[in-house]
Amino acid sequence: MSIVVTGATGNLGRHVVEQLLEKVPADQVTAVVRSPEKAADLAERGVKLAVADYNTPETFDTLFAAGDKVLLISGSEVGGDRVGQHTVVINAAKNAGVALLAYTSAPGSLTAALADDHRGTEKALLESGLPYVLLRNGWYHENYTENLAPVLEYNAITHAAGEGRVSSASRADYAAAAVAVLTGEGHENKTYELGGDVAWNFAEYAAELSRQTGREIANSPVPAEALTGILTGAGLPEPFAAILAGVDTSIEKGELVIDSGDLSRLAGRPTTPFADAIAAAVKN
Repeated sequence: MSIVVTGATGNLGRHVVEQLLEKVPADQVTAVVRSPEKAADLAERGVKLAVADYNTPETFDTLFAAGDKVLLISGSEVGGDRVGQHTVVINAAKNAGVALLAYTSAPGSLTAALADDHRGTEKALLESGLPYVLLRNGWYHENYTENLAPVLEYNAITHAAGEGRVSSASRADYAAAAVAVLTGEGHENKTYELGGDVAWNFAEYAAELSRQTGREIANSPVPAEALTGILTGAGLPEPFAAILAGVDTSIEKGELVIDSGDLSRLAGRPTTPFADAIAAAVKN
């Protein structure tokens, strides 16, 4: 029996594998990767590697074994056929008779276009009959802290979220929830709405960033259409820029406030404060 993690060298997958190694022997962990070179360090620590690609279905045909627990981390190609890619994994897992398939989805409250692929994957997973867990991950701190360069260049946080609040958490927090599900019992056919303990708005974000940098960072709300234009002007493809602006519209509606407490309960600790994530980013 293995705990199998797809996308294991990605931003979230790395955290999951590292935290799994704190709880189970390395030879019980299988990291699914497209490039084994990127996972050489994991192999050296005893993690099993499996080379597979969502776009090449046959690479999953013999990857899983009966009794495996699988974490399907959603693909990163927003705008592509993510539902089709995910269904490849679901079908292979069903054929192998895995014990559990957990999927990193989006909050059930999110109506933005970004959620469409997640809803489609959830439907495919439920229809498969596999024992499942839906890990409906909220927004990540890193969506903001890894993109501070333009904020600090212009001394302004430009967004289309109005006064809406965000229950964000760190990737490590969401990884801890996934690890709890993969190594624990009694999670079959459960849905967890995951988000940070404390929601914040962009005025508070600007104030905290100002405090930590000693600079005056402005809170600069704009209409969604204007944000799409700004992002397109910065080089993002227009469809993706519109998707990001759509998330801000959902934030303004309150759709990314997650108050279930599921994340801290699964992680067994409070979630990482946004201020701590900002501090780490500013130091770097």
